[in-house]
Amino acid sequence: MPVFLSSTAAMWYLPFVLPIALWVAWSDLKYMKIYNNAVLAMLGIYLVLGFFTLPLDQYLWHMTHFVIVLVIGFILNYLNMVGAGDAKIAAAMAPFIMREDAVMVAYLLAALILLTYFTHRLARMLSFVRNLAPEWESWDRKDFPMGVTISATFIAYLVLGILYGQ
Repeated sequence: MPVFLSSTAAMWYLPFVLPIALWVAWSDLKYMKIYNNAVLAMLGIYLVLGFFTLPLDQYLWHMTHFVIVLVIGFILNYLNMVGAGDAKIAAAMAPFIMREDAVMVAYLLAALILLTYFTHRLARMLSFVRNLAPEWESWDRKDFPMGVTISATFIAYLVLGILYGQ
C-alpha cells in the first residue's frame, strides 16, 4: 500500500514531533494525563513545518483535519470512550496525515491498540516491570493510556512515510 505523505515532509516532521510524541506516551503512562503544552507544541510544529512542506491549499485543508478529529474526539469524550487529552493530541496530529492515508492510519491504529493494550496489561502484571516504574498511575487504573497508542501510530505513520512516501 503506498503512503501518500511525501518522504521529504515525513523526514522534516519526525525529528520535531518525535520528542513530543514520546513525552505524550510517557506522561500518559506515568500520570494518565496528556498536557496541553504537548498539544500546542504539536500543532505549532504543523503550523510552521506544514507551511514549508505542503502546497498552500493542502496546508490549509489539513487544518480541517484538526477540527474534524477534535469534534469527533470531544463527542467520544462526552460518551466516556476516550479521554479529553487523547482527543486533543489526536486532533493536533491529524493535520500531518494525508487524507488519502486515513484508512491506512485507521488500520495501523487498530493494530497498535491491540498491541499496546495487551503489552501494557501484561507488563503491569509482572512485578519486575512494575518495579522499574512503581509510580506510574497507569499500572493501577482501570482505563488505558491511549496516548501511548496514538503516539505509536503517529510515529509509525511518519516512519512509513519516510520509507515508502511519495
